[in-house]
Amino acid sequence: MTETRTSGRGSNSAQLRRYNERIVLQILRRAGEASKAELARAVQLTNAAIGAIIQDLIEEGLIFEAGKRHDGSRGQPATILKLAPDGAYSFGVRLDRTNLETVLMDFSGQIIDRRIHDMILPAPDQAVETLVKDLTELRMHLSEDKQSRITGIGLAQPFNLGAWLHELGLPEADFKKWDDFDLAAALEDAMKLPVFSENDGTAAAVAELFYGKGRQNDNFLYLFLGPAIGGGLVLKGDVVRGMSGNAADVAFMPVPPSGLSTAPKPKQAWDLLLTRASLVALARHMSPANFEALSRSDLQAAVEANDIKYQEWLADCATALALALRSAYALLDISLIVIDGDLRGSFPKTFQQALRSAVEDAAPEKRQSPEIEVGSFAHDAGAIGAASLPQFFNFSPRATILTGGKDKGPAGAGSSGDRTSFPARAARLGSHLAEPDRSN
Repeated sequence: MTETRTSGRGSNSAQLRRYNERIVLQILRRAGEASKAELARAVQLTNAAIGAIIQDLIEEGLIFEAGKRHDGSRGQPATILKLAPDGAYSFGVRLDRTNLETVLMDFSGQIIDRRIHDMILPAPDQAVETLVKDLTELRMHLSEDKQSRITGIGLAQPFNLGAWLHELGLPEADFKKWDDFDLAAALEDAMKLPVFSENDGTAAAVAELFYGKGRQNDNFLYLFLGPAIGGGLVLKGDVVRGMSGNAADVAFMPVPPSGLSTAPKPKQAWDLLLTRASLVALARHMSPANFEALSRSDLQAAVEANDIKYQEWLADCATALALALRSAYALLDISLIVIDGDLRGSFPKTFQQALRSAVEDAAPEKRQSPEIEVGSFAHDAGAIGAASLPQFFNFSPRATILTGGKDKGPAGAGSSGDRTSFPARAARLGSHLAEPDRSN
């Protein structure tokens, strides 16, 4: 879709035009809406230049005129522009050691439908069969014309699926078969769509950056409590990947061993954070002999019943995570921590309060503590982040953020120069143009 749109634009002016189009889309994604004049000021273009870009984007179905803004000021009311929900679509696949999830998402970030399977990760062939079936069913929600607007499949999964099974207390099962299996290539071959793969913690951080707290905050450490603890780092409005894509992979930070009798014995005098901060640890504490059979619904029920086993795990988890956060705060000097996870209901606020208290208790003399806020999407964060990847690579002016400076997208974002030529101010423009909160 985008490749057709941009083919033949080989000159520098055409590249700049495409780049400005993507800035407009990014601003509208963050702000929710804006007028032509606001976009012209934000992108620093003339009214004629921004008008031509807006007209092209309207004709391509990526944005639409959403009415007039009547604010009581003199002159003609401004025409409000928004992203067109049916301008593009994408699939998101979230895979971890105990869960398979697939979603279909529109251009505005809304999930149209999903498929979820709570299970110990099966062998690769079985997983691919399940995912292809789910993707095919979800695709049928769209007409043939809308199917042509599918930008690809985003894949979010932990690296090294066959590792750390002892710390998580998981059976070996089929995990080792994943060590040399390329799921992205398998899905691309089966579905005939480009696949964009990313660490699951980073993908969830992308969702928060695009649609959640990131619209008002350019710097935060993001944590997601799922089967294991994962994370992502956002600095100056960018997702930081690190050399190997594992930046903010807090699961492997060293912490003291757990005080819970159900925790596996560590191999060292210290343990890894994922042993204590994970829903696998909660399930193991709830039912040591049969924890792999517990579903997310079982854990949610324990939360709502305020089960004593849940309380014991929560205290142990918060204490361990607080120590890791004190280390992260000392290193990054970052003022905001965003926490999210697979459990809903009363859990996010309870977890936030427990973590705030534990972080304060662990604070050294004359050191402040970061603010801790609950994320925007709970269980949906990983899937929304995954589904955001194809749209990000196709439509963001900063598509090299998640590729280490290499252009991966079908249409691309140009060269690695995009990474530095797009100033941080542009990533913040949406916060003051128009302020709808579309987090949920």
